[in-house]
Amino acid sequence: MQNLLHDLMRLLEQDDRLVVEGQLLKNKIVELALGMDSGLIRLLLTHKGIRRHFFTDIDGVLVFDKIKFQQFVSNKDFLPDSYTTFKNKIGLTADGRYLTDSKEVVLAWPYKDCVLEGGQTKEDAKRNEIFWNETLAPDQIDRLLSPKVLTNFKRYDRGGEHKVSTISLDDNLVIKGNNLLALHTLKGVYAGQVKLIYIDPPYNTDGDDNVFSYNNTFNHSTWLVFIKNRLTIAKEFLSNDGFIVIAIDHAELFYLGVLADEVFGRDNRISIVTVEHNPKGRNQAEFFSANSEFMLVYAKNKFLAEFNSVAINESVKALFNEFDEEGSYRWEPFIRARTVWSRENKPNNWYPIYVSKDLKHITSEPCIDYYEIYPTTSSGEFSWKKIKQSFNDLNKGDYFKATRDGDKIVLLHKYREQQVLKNVWTDKRYHSEFNGTNLLKKLIGKTKFSYPKSIYAVIDVIKIMTNSDDLVMDFFAGSSTTAHAVLQVNKDDKSDRKFICIEQLDEHVDVSIRRLKAAIKGTSDIPSIEEGAFVYCELLRANQIFVDRIQAAKATEVLQAIWSEMQDRAFLSYKIDPKTIDLNSAEFNTLSLEDQQRFLIEVLDKNMLYVPLSEMDDETYGISIEDKKLNRQFFSQR
Repeated sequence: MQNLLHDLMRLLEQDDRLVVEGQLLKNKIVELALGMDSGLIRLLLTHKGIRRHFFTDIDGVLVFDKIKFQQFVSNKDFLPDSYTTFKNKIGLTADGRYLTDSKEVVLAWPYKDCVLEGGQTKEDAKRNEIFWNETLAPDQIDRLLSPKVLTNFKRYDRGGEHKVSTISLDDNLVIKGNNLLALHTLKGVYAGQVKLIYIDPPYNTDGDDNVFSYNNTFNHSTWLVFIKNRLTIAKEFLSNDGFIVIAIDHAELFYLGVLADEVFGRDNRISIVTVEHNPKGRNQAEFFSANSEFMLVYAKNKFLAEFNSVAINESVKALFNEFDEEGSYRWEPFIRARTVWSRENKPNNWYPIYVSKDLKHITSEPCIDYYEIYPTTSSGEFSWKKIKQSFNDLNKGDYFKATRDGDKIVLLHKYREQQVLKNVWTDKRYHSEFNGTNLLKKLIGKTKFSYPKSIYAVIDVIKIMTNSDDLVMDFFAGSSTTAHAVLQVNKDDKSDRKFICIEQLDEHVDVSIRRLKAAIKGTSDIPSIEEGAFVYCELLRANQIFVDRIQAAKATEVLQAIWSEMQDRAFLSYKIDPKTIDLNSAEFNTLSLEDQQRFLIEVLDKNMLYVPLSEMDDETYGISIEDKKLNRQFFSQR
């Protein structure tokens, strides 16, 4: 058997598809075998011993036994790298089974009935990531997704940073923590209350977007699970007339569309909007140079959702140069002088309107010594824009006015700000270099943050889909373009929209706070938003403290010290025995630093990444009286 194992590994190493960084990929081998890959089968047939073991001669035809081959390759003795060997030896088991053989959960479909915080396999991870794969039993999922304690509250406004003494639904929020767990924490308070969710998730491009940002090199099925879990909970936050807008590029566009159709319903798909964000394109493109990306727009319920009548194009908006308590408008003729609106075609829209000699009184009722006007021009008889009853309903206040044009009386009406909204956005305001990257530099100086969205793309979405007191959410906050856009729209139209932004990466949180503080206070180049303010808080970390420290460690000695501390303070998986790990510490030291980190994170109980709200009064966590008060106040709003 040992010779067969050795011979098979040497043979498979000849296929470049099966080797990454000098290591054979067990999963890829099984995948090709089950798919009856012709290249793999031809390679196996070249070796006499392997041919005899995995092929059966039936009337002169060799038939490949793929099930036998799969079982052989899946055996723990095949490709037992040092990491796998170590895990098996120290006894990561449950009920006598290795973790990899656990029957608690059967993952029959990449994104059904499972929880994924994210994650990578060794061969497709290009950098450390904040998310980790976990397949959990149902009771574990319940505990993982239970509400968490909030801590480290701070209030920011134009006057700077302040202590938080009270918190309410009127506060804008910036929350640090895993966005999946944060969403489940907030659900009880904000379910059904959010008018607009705007998100800019990892595009999964495997390209140069992966710079100081979210991991953009997910395995495809991993990415689908990652997004599915978040969209599913996000739907619960939307009001019945709410919208969700998801920014994406071509790499996952089709798959995201199918996924969003499943979550929100195909009938609730509003549009796919193309946004030209980079007119120069990319110089290194092999085929087309991409200069645009997309926004997938869905309604919670298409029959209840409604766009606002707004103009987002500056030249169109400038035409509405009159203002009243309801907003901007312009005066338009009440006559509809088009062939299809002729008197013959629209008889119900043909009737006289009476205007007093001083032009101040307008009515559809006959009046003595009033001008009697009809919808006529030198080209013929046409119609009014509304039937008589609708005219009467509108004829209140100063909605209509009459003017003289020579010897003719012209009837005008208020035409409210509006625009035909198209699904291709090419305005230069949407260019991310000038109104994303450069704007961020003006606010906080030079930063490594890559590719922030143009603030105007988000502003226009907010204008189209929300009203004065609505709530906007972004749980991939990044540099907090969405929060900044909400504050800017509030300033522009004197409204009071609120935002909730969620972010986990320390660097992104730092950029977000600096950006919003600068936007509120103003800079030499950018006027102050003045009235803006927000509350910052965090999910209270438990095991997440160790995850962060493990990822930051640069030496085995540091990890050994962390492991020693973990045994005293961390919540460890019930499936491991710390004593057994200590007994095999010499072998732990032979692992690569990456595998050592991966192992220590694996032994942590993921249910305890953050402190459950239900355990807030446990003195173990040392939660302050002030934090307890604010948590009770916040969660009592449910």
